[in-house]
Amino acid sequence: MVTYADRPWVKHYDAGTPPSLAPYPDTPLFEMLREAARRNPQATALVTSARIPVAGRQCAEMSYGELDSASDALAVALVEQGLKKGDRVALVMPNSAPFVISYFGVLKAGGVVASCNPTFPAEKMREQIVDSGAQFAITITLFYNTIKSIQSRSPLKHIIVAKYKDYLPTAARTLFTIAKESKTGHKLTIIQAGDHWLRDLLAQHQGKKPNVTVTSSDIAIFQYTGGTTGVPKAAVATHGALVANTVQCQSMLFTKDDDASKDIFLGAIPFFHVYGLITVVGLAMASGAKIILVPNARDIPDVLDTIDTFKPTIFMGVPALYNAINNHADVKAGKIDLSSIRMCMSGSAPLPPATKREFERITGGKLLEGYGMSETPTATHANPLRGENRAGSIGLPFPDVECRIISLDDGVSAVPVGDIGELVMHCPQMMIGYHEMPTETANALRDLDGSGKKWLFTGDIGRMDDDGYFYIVDRKKDMALIGGFNVYPNTVEKVISNHPGIVECGVAAIPHPEKEGQEALKAWVVVREGHEHLSQEELIAHCAQYLARYEVPTRITVVKELPKTAVGKTLRRELVQMEMDDREQSTSGA
Repeated sequence: MVTYADRPWVKHYDAGTPPSLAPYPDTPLFEMLREAARRNPQATALVTSARIPVAGRQCAEMSYGELDSASDALAVALVEQGLKKGDRVALVMPNSAPFVISYFGVLKAGGVVASCNPTFPAEKMREQIVDSGAQFAITITLFYNTIKSIQSRSPLKHIIVAKYKDYLPTAARTLFTIAKESKTGHKLTIIQAGDHWLRDLLAQHQGKKPNVTVTSSDIAIFQYTGGTTGVPKAAVATHGALVANTVQCQSMLFTKDDDASKDIFLGAIPFFHVYGLITVVGLAMASGAKIILVPNARDIPDVLDTIDTFKPTIFMGVPALYNAINNHADVKAGKIDLSSIRMCMSGSAPLPPATKREFERITGGKLLEGYGMSETPTATHANPLRGENRAGSIGLPFPDVECRIISLDDGVSAVPVGDIGELVMHCPQMMIGYHEMPTETANALRDLDGSGKKWLFTGDIGRMDDDGYFYIVDRKKDMALIGGFNVYPNTVEKVISNHPGIVECGVAAIPHPEKEGQEALKAWVVVREGHEHLSQEELIAHCAQYLARYEVPTRITVVKELPKTAVGKTLRRELVQMEMDDREQSTSGA
């Protein structure tokens, strides 16, 4: 009989992927950038582009040598301004050259990167900055006034500002200044005393190198998690954890015969989340590959034009993004060439089989479903690139990732292979805990057998099959109790999403409108163009073919879009809040 200790997944690795990668490089993360710059300083690291009327899409490139030098200069500037080892720095920027320069500059200075979603409202941004204790913030002109508005109520002492247009190609920079700068909020000519322009700091310290000793055990990032539950927590990860996960990703996605330096990464997934930091920035730097920067992944026409122009080969994304591309009119009409894409990873949310099939059909590449967490920055599982991709599976654990499925009843004992329970893991990329949250840390990192080895309790309900492929059933907190039965919203969402008239859907438990103290299941659906006639009865009948009676939602609402986190996870708590708001309005109207 197969057990978790047997690690059956190892037998299904692609040829060349070893069962263990230990010992891992004992270096800080930025050594990967330095090594790439030493190997080939003229190689292009970053590409910033914009579409110019008549002239088409133009680009400006930054080489590995320039990126390494610029981040060195910023590190020196930060130290001169008083940054001490372990100090947090808030990065408030979209995917851009200034973001990547700042990321490595902070790490080289011994600082800790605590990125913020730049689209956060001011108060939410303030809460995160206060929680992190960041005294430094690096941003672009578009978000400068927002940061200034909260500075007096935060620990922020130093603000560094970049102009996004400084990194655009010359023609685009001129057009941006004339046509967009004022209209879009980017225009900023004066900053307050004590603040600094990024370009000035880089010019002042050009050619200098920081004199700071950073080791693999030093803290590198605070990655804020909890976006789907409403309780933000900073998962604290070391340089060693980030290096380990980067090396693991390399082992799963490339063979020794691949020349990864020739790959072109589409940098669309947000870098302020660890998914983008590791699988795009980290993996590209480790490979010496090129990143095509995309500042706004929600701008699908711009994403498609970027792909059509630069022919990326690797595309890390989320199901919502792949789904949007599949359904875009220009893609359906064959106007966009997606054939350059050879490999994609999908994470952050379950990948509907129909989305995977269609994306692979139109690109000719492989779309692999994987799994990861902010607490294991970032990936722990993936389907093999060349081996079998199992429908609905998050794939195989990475080398050196130990996994078990634990009983939901006692929280300790392993359930038989094939049974459902909570996924727990022990791995070299695991966080050291949540910042200043000892209770939450103790709940997440536990000793299972008295050996002292910590296991991460993921909060995800899953199972493992006999071959070591893992499947996520749902989040433990999202499990609904309907008529005395456990119902997993993910399961219901997958069935509804497979209906040809549905683009995507979200399912959640709501307070039962007639039975006090009980729950009811509700679905919110986005209907595909041309299927506006789709009735609730038809969807219920579709669900009844594949689900138990108690799993079928009898309350269905059509919406234009689903509320999501920045990396594409459906915010079920916001769906429930929408329901409660609707009830309150209905009651008030009555």
